Amino acid sequence: MNVIEHNRQAWDRESREGSPWCTPVGPETTAAARKGAWSVVLTPNKPVPSAWMEGICGMHVLCLASGGGQQAPVLAAAGARVTSFDLSEEQLRKDRAVAERDGLDIACIQGDMSDLSALAAESFDMVFHPVSNVFVPDVSAVWQACYRVLRRKGVLLAGFMNPCLFLFDHDEADHTGNLVVRYPLPYREPESLKPADRVRWQQSGRAAEFSHSLEAQIGGQISAGFGITGFYEDRWSDEATVFNRFSPVAIATRAIKPGLCGD
Repeated sequence: MNVIEHNRQAWDRESREGSPWCTPVGPETTAAARKGAWSVVLTPNKPVPSAWMEGICGMHVLCLASGGGQQAPVLAAAGARVTSFDLSEEQLRKDRAVAERDGLDIACIQGDMSDLSALAAESFDMVFHPVSNVFVPDVSAVWQACYRVLRRKGVLLAGFMNPCLFLFDHDEADHTGNLVVRYPLPYREPESLKPADRVRWQQSGRAAEFSHSLEAQIGGQISAGFGITGFYEDRWSDEATVFNRFSPVAIATRAIKPGLCGD
C-alpha cells in the first residue's frame, strides 16, 4: 500500500464530508484576528499560549499539515506571512477560499509533510504543526525537514498524540465502556490490525495512523538539532471518549533551532 497516496485520498474525502478539522473559520474570526483578538490550537482544545506566538506579525510561518481553512487564515489575519503545506488538495482549497473571501495572502503548496524539498532551506521563522504526524510512518523525517526550512532561532510549534492512546481497542471502549489493551506499540495501520479489522479499515477509507513513541516525538526533535523550550498536554472535549477520562490524549511542544555560536 502506498501510504501517502492512500492518506491523501482519505483526507480529500474527509474534507469534502466536513469533519471538525475541515471546517473553515468564519469572516468574524479573521476580522477579530486583524484587531489582535485571536488564538489557534496545536491540540484538540487548549489554545497555544500567547507567549509562544509573540512577534507573529511579519513572521514567515509554515503551517505544516494544517490545511482546512483554520489556522493558516487566522495567522495570516494576525499579520504573519503564511505558507500552507498540506497533503490534501481539498484542505488547501479551503485555505484558498478563506483567503479569497477575507482578502488574505496565503501561499498554498500540496505535498507530504516529511518531504519539504520544495521549500528553500532557512526560509521560515516558525513552523506551526498541529496534530497530524500520526499519519506518517516516520516522524524523524518530519523533524529533520522542519529543521532544514527554519532559520536560525526559528521556532517549531508541534502537536502530537499520546502514544498510549494506541494501546487500546477503541471499538471495544465505545461499545462497552471498557479500556482493553489490544495492540503492542508501535501501532501501525493496517499491519497492527487483525484480518477482519483490516478489512473493515479498508472499507472505511479512513487514513492510516501510526503511533510514535515519546522518544521519536520529543527525542526526535532533539536529535534533529532542536532545543525544547515548552510543553503542555490536552484532552478531547468529548468526555464519552473513555481514554480521555484517564489521561491527556495529546501533547504540544515548543522547540527552537539554535542560533550561530555566540548568539
